[in-house]
Amino acid sequence: LSILLSLLVPAHATRSPDCGGILTPSGLSYCKSRSRTSHTISREGRQQRLSVPRNQVNSVTVAELTLTLIPDTGLRLSIDVDLGITPAPSTTKVMRLSILSDLHVEMNPEGNLEMVTSACKTSMEETQSTEDMESKSSSSDVEKDINVDKICLEVSKLLLSPNERLMSLTAQFPITPSCQVQYLPLAAPMFSEQGITISLQTTFQVVGMALPLPVSPVPFSMPEPATSSPSHLTLAFSEHFYTSLFFALEMAGAFNMTIPSPLTTATMAQKITQMGSLFQEDLPVTLQAVFRSTPRVVLEEGKAVLKLFLTVHVGAGSPAFQNFLSVNVDMTAGLLLSVADTRMMISAAGIEEVELSLAASDVGPVPAALLEELFLPTIRAEVPAQMNVVLSEGIFLPHISSFTYTDVNVVIHKDYVLVPCNLKLQARPG
Repeated sequence: LSILLSLLVPAHATRSPDCGGILTPSGLSYCKSRSRTSHTISREGRQQRLSVPRNQVNSVTVAELTLTLIPDTGLRLSIDVDLGITPAPSTTKVMRLSILSDLHVEMNPEGNLEMVTSACKTSMEETQSTEDMESKSSSSDVEKDINVDKICLEVSKLLLSPNERLMSLTAQFPITPSCQVQYLPLAAPMFSEQGITISLQTTFQVVGMALPLPVSPVPFSMPEPATSSPSHLTLAFSEHFYTSLFFALEMAGAFNMTIPSPLTTATMAQKITQMGSLFQEDLPVTLQAVFRSTPRVVLEEGKAVLKLFLTVHVGAGSPAFQNFLSVNVDMTAGLLLSVADTRMMISAAGIEEVELSLAASDVGPVPAALLEELFLPTIRAEVPAQMNVVLSEGIFLPHISSFTYTDVNVVIHKDYVLVPCNLKLQARPG
């Protein structure tokens, strides 16, 4: 019922980011260095795509590939390719083909980021030759035979693999069997000297239905990037991101808990005399905890805190659970944050405050001190432990396929978390 009611809440009128990332120039250099430049031009291309009339291209070598950030615009791709050409029997010349192309990133109609080329230019010069000086033909003769449009089409084909990876950014990732997370770009990335900044909005699906999230009280914008970060990438997550995560898990019922207790109806009757009239036989007492309000995450400098608002129903009997006491529990716990591969690991630890108050009773008034004596040790131990079981798999961070995160540092600031890290490209099978 709570899920259905939540779906009646109108979604945000305007979309706003709650997380994002900054790919630094060093991260861009890493991506460039890990690209398989030796495979950028296929064997077929040696004979067909780069073939020139009257000349046989018998070798293709990528001599240099550079990728440069152009602030406010995009990227500039520069490729130098050495072509071994046999224009006539027993002669060989090496021609340097230079390709210069501007790249920019835009959002396609499907909502995915896509890298596209523009302003592609080529030039050709001869670097060495076995021809006699007398019969040496000029490089301009070969250059005339090069189809610039075809070459620039090849450059755009080089972007097929990066664009496949960019599409994987918007994949759905499971948190629990019934709850998934997805990161959606809100606009094309911003390019600056500090790097490439992308703003993302987190969405959650519960049993396949998108969940309208609570509105963030404070609009989030990506923090200003450090002028010279040694990390490849800095991810940023707002306080609202973490509260939304716990809200989604609550809506999915992941935090509904059944907690065994060391108490029995007979031992409780020694403290609460009216228990004896309810239960003639001695039965084990069980606690059932549900959230009466959404969990809340509060980020302070160097510290993350989880605030829980529970109602714990105390009862006995199985399978027919007879609830005879309900206790409101307000609990504050520290949150530990770390990253493993591409997942953020979250765990509740270090209970800081617990406040118990009577919500309803079929056995008369129960003083707060007695509630604490009977239930506090069990609640302090079991609530964080059972929540940590749900959280133990972690939550997938925004990432693209084949890349994982290394050398990770999690830095908690007031209202947001920064995750500076390095990238590592995983080798694909085969």
